[in-house]
Amino acid sequence: MNEETPKPKWWGRGRAVTPGAAVSAELASTDADFEPERPVQAPGDAPHAPTTASGTPAALDPAPDPVPDPWHRYDPWAPPPPAAPLQQTGAAPLTHHQRRNRTRKLLVVSGLVLALVSGGVGGVVGAYLERDGVGGGDVVLPQAGAEDGGRAAGSVAAIAARALPSVVTLHVSGDEESGTGTGIVLDTRGHILTNNHVVQPAGGDGEISVSFSGGQTARAKVVGHDTGYDLAVVQVSRVRGLRPMPLGNSDNVRVGDPVVAIGAPFDLDNTVTAGIISAKDRPITAGGDAADGSDVSYVDALQTDAPINPGNSGGPLLDAQGRVVGINSAIRSADDGTVTGDGQAGSIGLGFAIPVNQAKRVAEELINTGKATHPVIGVTLDMDYSGDGARVATKGSDGPAVTAGGPGARAGLKAGDVITEVDGERVHSGDELIVRTRAHRPGDHLRLTLRRGGKDMTVSLVLGSSTGE
Repeated sequence: MNEETPKPKWWGRGRAVTPGAAVSAELASTDADFEPERPVQAPGDAPHAPTTASGTPAALDPAPDPVPDPWHRYDPWAPPPPAAPLQQTGAAPLTHHQRRNRTRKLLVVSGLVLALVSGGVGGVVGAYLERDGVGGGDVVLPQAGAEDGGRAAGSVAAIAARALPSVVTLHVSGDEESGTGTGIVLDTRGHILTNNHVVQPAGGDGEISVSFSGGQTARAKVVGHDTGYDLAVVQVSRVRGLRPMPLGNSDNVRVGDPVVAIGAPFDLDNTVTAGIISAKDRPITAGGDAADGSDVSYVDALQTDAPINPGNSGGPLLDAQGRVVGINSAIRSADDGTVTGDGQAGSIGLGFAIPVNQAKRVAEELINTGKATHPVIGVTLDMDYSGDGARVATKGSDGPAVTAGGPGARAGLKAGDVITEVDGERVHSGDELIVRTRAHRPGDHLRLTLRRGGKDMTVSLVLGSSTGE
């Protein structure tokens, strides 16, 4: 055929180039190692072996090393290169950079292993040294440093700090018995308030020793005492620096209010405990002879769960401002279930204190006159009555059922009347009626609800006065 077969074109550097054509001077000048054009073979033809001028096959020179082609030229019609021989799968040979990374990783892992081994060995050695006491220097344990000794106002610590200088411990001894109690300083003249059952063992010729929180000790004498209220006042002389205890108002106390008790339980003076007001107006009777009812104390008490034990008697029950709201007097005993002021049973969380309003009035009377007055209704009660309420004795009882001209008679009370309420509060026994009455002053007005002949009625009564012992 006379027509030339069109030669395939390939693209390189943006211009069309025909294989076999002469390379332009521009390209040749930039590619000094460019290989001269070779004859083009048709697809499928055997490759032409090089010959000499005479036509005989020329000796093949060793193939020169391939030179990188900056123009990325290739022959699309050239046969594919022979396949590389098969080899086992495995890691490819490491380059210099990979060998450096592996060396670095090995160093890191080795360092970690060394650190773990060293730590374990160090721990074992340290434990051995600590266990066997081998090592340098003495053991010094960490400890908090010194702190400010002040405490927030209203805290138990702050209340105790203010109150302790005004609290004393009483050691009482008599011919037949002795005991320990607590008291509070009332004024700078040396008057101290405590319970009657605390000083009672001294009798008429016993001794009372008073110890103050600062360590000072002084002898005391009884100024006055009252069995029915279980209160007494003693006095010390020639004692300087007395700090009177501030008095609160027991009418302001509410159930749940926090309180602090201070005393000498089992002769452990200046003992501080804390709790709350558990109840108010709790009618209790304490002390006395169970057979004839003599020397019985009737208290409309504040109930508290602050721990109170024998030796706390006569000590203060303080509010959050450090003011006295009650005088600790009795506890409910777990052994026989009775309320006692001088037994040896421990606290079970049922303590009772005389309200300070009542204690203040009695203390003033004892200091000023040596005796305390009791408010009275002027009737004789049937203490064996088992029904609900307090029954006025019937005819035939010892003494008149209603004192002629007394408060009860003027109010219209009659023998056999059953008093069920005092100022709207229920009373369930004769003891409770006495307690409710003792919570008032002579001359106070009471409104009594009573049952007579199956009918309820209300009367008004003005309390009279009697002198206690």
